[in-house]
Amino acid sequence: MKEETQQMKGQVLETIATLMTTAFGLIAALAWNEAIKAFILQYFQAGSGITGLLYYAIIITIIAVIATIIIGKVIAKPSVQAVRIVE
Repeated sequence: MKEETQQMKGQVLETIATLMTTAFGLIAALAWNEAIKAFILQYFQAGSGITGLLYYAIIITIIAVIATIIIGKVIAKPSVQAVRIVE
């Protein structure tokens, strides 16, 4: 019974940590959203019409594809291990 309680407590803490991490990720994404919108408005002067939204969607898609490729390559690389030669 005590072991089950400890296991449940661990699962609850893990879930809370996951939710908090996800919330911070969402906040960061919203901040980047505003920064990219401001960049587009400053340099492209497209306004808030359909052209501005199209520029925004294209830029975000390009960034997402590049980031996904980079993250995939980083994760796929095997970790470097020290090699000792024993004589």
